[in-house]
Amino acid sequence: MLRNLLNDEAGFIVSAELVLVATLLVIGMIVGLSSVQHAVVQELNDVGDAIGQLNQSYFFSGFSATKTGGSDKPKAYTRGSSFLDAKDDCDDDQCELACDAPVAETNK
Repeated sequence: MLRNLLNDEAGFIVSAELVLVATLLVIGMIVGLSSVQHAVVQELNDVGDAIGQLNQSYFFSGFSATKTGGSDKPKAYTRGSSFLDAKDDCDDDQCELACDAPVAETNK
């Protein structure tokens, strides 16, 4: 029985090939997913840059109307308004990550 077990190689080559092919597929999939991740991050960075370039400032003037008949009393008026969009710290990838200096481990 032991001799039959040692001489029996049916399926051994196939399973070794399967392990090799599966390993190559997994490694290729990891590399592919890493490339997809980098591409997605780059596209989201481009979207963030585009949003950062939007000028959100606005301005509109007011108006007024006076009553007719020689009177200078106002009939209707509205005030104007304005807003100026200031540049943010992280617009156009100008953010700098501040990392703390490494700290040595100590006993508890």
